[in-house]
Amino acid sequence: MSGTSAALTPPADAQTPVRHPDAPAPGEPLGAHYDRCFGCGGGQPHGLHLEARAGEGVSLTAEFTVQPAHQGAPGLAHGGVLAAALDETLGSLNWLLRTIAVTGRLETDFLLPVPVDTTLHLEAEVTAVAGRKIYSTATGRIGGPDGPVAVRADALFVEVKVDHFIDHGRPAEIEAAMSDPDQVRRARAFEVNP
Repeated sequence: MSGTSAALTPPADAQTPVRHPDAPAPGEPLGAHYDRCFGCGGGQPHGLHLEARAGEGVSLTAEFTVQPAHQGAPGLAHGGVLAAALDETLGSLNWLLRTIAVTGRLETDFLLPVPVDTTLHLEAEVTAVAGRKIYSTATGRIGGPDGPVAVRADALFVEVKVDHFIDHGRPAEIEAAMSDPDQVRRARAFEVNP
């Protein structure tokens, strides 16, 4: 097995993921993790405004509609935007584990073009957990939740503490987020991991 494939293959001693007892119930919206997030934030004018809902187990569904600001080739979604949508969807799975994690590796396959004004229907699930490593997979379909797969991705996320963002983020944005009581509540909730 090559080094690239091996990085996304869970080790033999990986554990089956377990949904945290305080995770949102199936069907509940997950909400934005930060208002200015390109992937899910409502305060980002050209962002994806991706909306995710908890699924069964450690899975979720999400949607976003490709806007003219998201195009690469005329009338088609930019591949980087589609990769960002997959990354955001996969990262949202961590709400179900009640774990703060960042993308360590994202491998994306582009199978079909995605036109502007198309809604991309995304599904994702955590497949394994090994220490601080979280392995997951996602697909994006066009034409409905049962439509053809246009994009897919496998990812490795790495668990971090909230200090990761405080230590590396820009002070003005950190201060703004920490002055938002909802953001502070969410950060504190994640500091207590199972």
